[in-house]
Amino acid sequence: MKRFKHTYDGLKTLLLKDHNYLLHIIIAFITIILGYIYQLSAIEWLFILLAIFLVLTLEAVNTAIECVVDLVTMDYHELAKQAKDIAAFSVMLVSIFALITGLVVFLPHIF
Repeated sequence: MKRFKHTYDGLKTLLLKDHNYLLHIIIAFITIILGYIYQLSAIEWLFILLAIFLVLTLEAVNTAIECVVDLVTMDYHELAKQAKDIAAFSVMLVSIFALITGLVVFLPHIF
């Protein structure tokens, strides 16, 4: 159990540093509830869970990159900006994937 202390500390830091992460978790729970309501198939669950975990994972990696860049320099530096921007872009890409996945899976159930 001691090894999970760092995991818990990471989650706590993530929730304190990145308020969007809590929003992602709330949206994930709403999506899971909708999945139960619409009785998704096993394949649909796999795609929904893949999308959820990709967004949560990449958002965590993005925040970690921001922390490391801030550790290296608090001054403006073009490479620091590029690192942060690229990490943020990766979150946007996977969020678009999650949105498309949600639409493809849920729209047929809704209509």
